[in-house]
Amino acid sequence: MLKFDAGKNPELKVLSLILVGSFILMAILSPRNFLKIGTFQGMAFQLPELGLLSLAMMISMLTGGINLSIIATTNISAIFAAMILTSSINPELASSGDGIVIVIAILVALLVSVLVGLINGILISVVNIPPILATLGTMKLLQGLAFIITRGYVISGMPEAIRLIGNGMILGIPVPLFIFVFFAWLMAFYLNHTATGFNIFLFGSNPVATFFSGVNNKKVIIQTYMMSGFYCGLAALVMMSRFNSAKAGYGESYLLVTILAAVLGGVKSEGGFGNVSGLVLALVILQIVANGLNLIGVSSFLTVAIWGLIMIAVMVIHFMTGKKRVQA
Repeated sequence: MLKFDAGKNPELKVLSLILVGSFILMAILSPRNFLKIGTFQGMAFQLPELGLLSLAMMISMLTGGINLSIIATTNISAIFAAMILTSSINPELASSGDGIVIVIAILVALLVSVLVGLINGILISVVNIPPILATLGTMKLLQGLAFIITRGYVISGMPEAIRLIGNGMILGIPVPLFIFVFFAWLMAFYLNHTATGFNIFLFGSNPVATFFSGVNNKKVIIQTYMMSGFYCGLAALVMMSRFNSAKAGYGESYLLVTILAAVLGGVKSEGGFGNVSGLVLALVILQIVANGLNLIGVSSFLTVAIWGLIMIAVMVIHFMTGKKRVQA
């Protein structure tokens, strides 16, 4: 479940300390701008779409794989949904049939994303293509299809009901944050309290032992990438709503950050270990640092370079701690 029990998990304790340290540092560097309600509301609007994408990346990494197609999957799903909405609904005129069209658009976005996940899973488990190559291929395929469908243009003008998903607020808290918290809890429940979740961890730890224990490895991989695709579909709905549009090139910078969030949150690159709580803490840390650096005028390019440096440092730490355990 989504429990922040730092006492039993030393990595969560370290992440909690980093979170507190990052908050204090940014508050010192930019006290007037950082310590504003508007700043935290802005972070609460930005975090959910990145969080859903990070969960999509995390579950694939738990099997020792990776999903490089999450951004392309998100964009193509949003484009199909936006095409249905803009062609069937006039945002200035309410209609009794609008609700049905909105439901259809949402289902289509989720169906497309899950279908892409199914294709990834088949390529990896049945055709035996390495995950990095399979998802790289689907990424380029989807990017090309998205540009062909939209011709590079933006599809905009969503109905009010859709815009509420990414821009609405309940009691001062952004609606997308509620969505992210619920589906983060759902992911934690899925991984920790279902047979498939157990098999995902088991496969990531030792696929050979998993096979000989009677588990259908191909089914585990296919289900994993379909779940990854489902979370891409959720991210597509949030992004389409928040931007009030869909486009082929949205969110391309998110790919690095999702991998960084997963690794920083404790997901091992070789698979078999990780938890949603660590991922959520990592996301909050990255969001605080990114907003703090932006407020003090640090270049966005330098911020990306810092993300890369952090990823390298975390990977080195994981490698060194793993090496010590083996020697012990």
